[in-house]
Amino acid sequence: MRKREKFTSKPVELYYFIDPINPECWSLEPILKKLTLEYGGYFSIVRVLTSRLSHLNLSSQRSSHLALWQRWEEVALQSGMSCDGTLWLENPILEPYKISIAIKAATMQNRRAGAEFLRKIQEALFIEKKDVTLPKNLLAIAKELNLDESEFLKDLASDATAKAFQNDLDISAEMFVEETPAFVFFNNQPEDEGLKITGVYSYGVYEQILQECLGTPLNKAELPTILDFLKRYDLVASQEISVIYQMDVTQVNKRMHELLLAQKVEKITAKHGYFWRLKRL
Repeated sequence: MRKREKFTSKPVELYYFIDPINPECWSLEPILKKLTLEYGGYFSIVRVLTSRLSHLNLSSQRSSHLALWQRWEEVALQSGMSCDGTLWLENPILEPYKISIAIKAATMQNRRAGAEFLRKIQEALFIEKKDVTLPKNLLAIAKELNLDESEFLKDLASDATAKAFQNDLDISAEMFVEETPAFVFFNNQPEDEGLKITGVYSYGVYEQILQECLGTPLNKAELPTILDFLKRYDLVASQEISVIYQMDVTQVNKRMHELLLAQKVEKITAKHGYFWRLKRL
C-alpha cells in the first residue's frame, strides 16, 4: 500500500474512497460530518472517486436496474438517509463515469468546490432523482455553487480532468480498494502504511481509529448550534442532525418544525424523511 502524501500540516490524513452513486456512501454522510465537526482539527480529507468496474458503464438491462432500485430502498430504510430507488426504474443512470468526471472538473477550481459539488450531485441523485450525467443538470449545480462556468465546461471536456479521474482509479488499485465506502487513515509517520477500513460502521469505530492513529486522547470540539450547522452545510437530513446531536429523529423533526414555524428554516420532503435548510430570503 502506498505511503501518505502530505497535503496539510494536520497529523492525520484520511483518504475517503467514494462512489457517487453508491447509497452506502450517501448513508455515511452523517458520520463523516460529525467526525469533521468534532475532530476536524486533527485530520484532512482526500476524497478519491472510485467505482467497481461493473458500474463504470451500467448495463441497460432491466434486471440490473431492479437490483439497484431494491438496494437503494434497503439502504434508505436501514440508514435513515433518504434515497429514492425509483430513479433506476424511471430515469436510470447509464454512464456514471460522467458524474466522476464532472466532480473532478469542479475540483479543478479548488478542493472545497469539488467536495461541495459532490454533495450537490448526491442530493440531485438520491433526493431529486435527476440524471446528473446531463450537461444542463451539471451546469445548474455549477451555477448554484458560483463556480466559474466557462472554466467548468472547459474542464468537463479536458484530457486533464479525465486523467485526474484515472489517477483516482489508480490510487484505488494501489491501495487494494475494491468496495466503497472505504477509508485509509495515515498518521504523521511517513514510514507507516495506512490503516484501511471498508464499509459503514458506528461512529465510535472511526473515532477509535483516529485516536489510534494519533496515539493520544482526542479533544472533542464543541458542536455548532443547529442553525449554524445548517449555515455551514446548506441542506441537511433529519438523520444527519440526529447522528450529530445525538437526538432521536422524532425529536429532531419536532425541533425543526418549531424552527419552521418561527420561519427560520425550510423543509424539503423526501421519499424517506425530511431535509432542512435555512430560510431563503
